[in-house]
Amino acid sequence: MSWNMWLAFLAAAVVIAVSPGPGAVLSMATGLRHGYAVALRAILGLQTALLIQLAIVVLGLGAVLAASATAFLIVKIAGAGYLIWLGVRKWRAPVELLDDGTAARDTRGVYLQGVLVNLTNPKAIVFMVALVPQFIDPQLPQWPQFLIIATTMVGTDMVVMSCYALLAGRCRRWLRSPRMMKAQNRVFGGMFVAAGSLLAASSR
Repeated sequence: MSWNMWLAFLAAAVVIAVSPGPGAVLSMATGLRHGYAVALRAILGLQTALLIQLAIVVLGLGAVLAASATAFLIVKIAGAGYLIWLGVRKWRAPVELLDDGTAARDTRGVYLQGVLVNLTNPKAIVFMVALVPQFIDPQLPQWPQFLIIATTMVGTDMVVMSCYALLAGRCRRWLRSPRMMKAQNRVFGGMFVAAGSLLAASSR
């Protein structure tokens, strides 16, 4: 992969990462509620799913998902349902102040949440099917190129999601009252439900 090709892919990766989506919502919600150290677990989960999705594309299974309306619909409905479930759970979450030790129990599943949020989004795989081949030179060994692409995508998404989480974490001082905690639960719960509803309503 030439430098010009890599820079073009880097620009595409930045645009994809910065675009608001379920991963950004999860990063902000976790950073706001628990701080960056815990949000980093969710972000690592997002990157794990990203690598799995890229592996699916490399193995050719992504093309099957892109071509099969039934397979796409199944994954899409599963992903939308999971996001809506996260939103309802967040909306109905009991109010726990940040200095309440019981809040630590909420951090045990954040890594798995990150994995599932990205993994159940079929649009990401379909997008990779369309994007990744454009930056592969068939005249050169492909595995090193896929490694560069994976490293670039994960590194870019890590930085962007970390920025979302850190910016949200700076607002933690506002969450010192039950009223503000309840409002935060409702805002992010609504965002998850909206993301799930948009995914379910989309045609592709």
